[in-house]
Amino acid sequence: MAETARTPVAGPPPASRGQSDRSAAQRRLVRLRHALHRVPETGLHLPRTQELVLGALSGLGLRITTGRRLSSVTAVVEGTRPGPTVLLRADMDALPVAEPGTPPGSAIGAPMHACGHDLHTAMLVGAAHELLHRRDEVRGSVVLMFQPGEEEGAGARLMIEEGVLEAAGAPPVAAYALHVASAALPSGVVASRPGTLMASSDTIKVTVHGRGGHGSVPHSALDPVPVVCETVLALQSMVTRRFDVFDPVIVTVGSIHAGEVANVIPATAGYEATARSFTPKARGSLREEALRTIRGVAEAHGLTADVRWEEGYPPTVNDPAETDFAASVARGLLGADRFVDLSRPVSSSEDFSYVAERVPSAYLLLGACPADRDPDTAPYNHSAQASFDDSVLADGAALLAELAVSRLAGTVPAAG
Repeated sequence: MAETARTPVAGPPPASRGQSDRSAAQRRLVRLRHALHRVPETGLHLPRTQELVLGALSGLGLRITTGRRLSSVTAVVEGTRPGPTVLLRADMDALPVAEPGTPPGSAIGAPMHACGHDLHTAMLVGAAHELLHRRDEVRGSVVLMFQPGEEEGAGARLMIEEGVLEAAGAPPVAAYALHVASAALPSGVVASRPGTLMASSDTIKVTVHGRGGHGSVPHSALDPVPVVCETVLALQSMVTRRFDVFDPVIVTVGSIHAGEVANVIPATAGYEATARSFTPKARGSLREEALRTIRGVAEAHGLTADVRWEEGYPPTVNDPAETDFAASVARGLLGADRFVDLSRPVSSSEDFSYVAERVPSAYLLLGACPADRDPDTAPYNHSAQASFDDSVLADGAALLAELAVSRLAGTVPAAG
């Protein structure tokens, strides 16, 4: 985007809350975010993160359960009046990325919260406090879903299997999540779109089997290395020649491996690739075409290829009505200029897609590019140089709470 980074304007708070209360809430969220940042954990088991979340929610009178197969936390806010259920979700896991400038053995190191999940977790805790402050406005129940294993492990699916959608006694009528971005969006700007927002993500694992030999006499062996290279190039041609540019797919080889020394032809060579698509039709065709292409190239050279297609996250599809509602809430709470409509999906993937398959949902992006960086050039999420602006914490918490309150009440806040 051409717009440069800017400091977010605070959204209108509930009338009963003073400036000192809001400042204290922001300071509390910053402290929690930095505490979470100091104990990054990956995967499904996040004991220190879970402990911090449980501590931040203790004494609030929430109905809390924890996961059996993962370190999840589910908390239910019950309003003073009966009504339906809305779900709010935050992911909690970090990435196996080494944070720069930290000495070995430091509390901060590898892994690292390079995707901003520490902000998401703090925001959802902040939303819990806001919902309890406004409990008389909550016409029903709000499920707070603190989820491990978004980066890998399909934690959302496991939480669904363990009953998060039934935590309040009735399935949610709507679900919302947001994700901070260290680049691309100015700080404090919310973005989304109806329909497909993010791609599916699958993995292709390939092993080409040949016959090893001495590097000086390749004709006496069946060298798998050039065949692997040819299949990689064939996949790129497949993408551009077998798929509609208006229903695109992506195949990226991220890991390739063969042999140990320069003068030995290995018996096998292989690689792993990520495969992404935006529709079920393209996803199915991509699997069929990729497997056929790889095996066909190997067979043409007299070799064989073992190809495994490991299905990952499905596309994240926003419900149009819920997305329009969330956009209206964001504009009303934060200001009309603080929400932008995305013209096309993004090619990252999300396991919130499992929630969205079962519950009408809206997934939002929230700019968190620091004020001293240009969002057009700043390092993006997953980079070891990614950095996030703490000042968006209060806005993110307020937006999550307002989405729940307004959805349960059937209203949208007026623009401030």
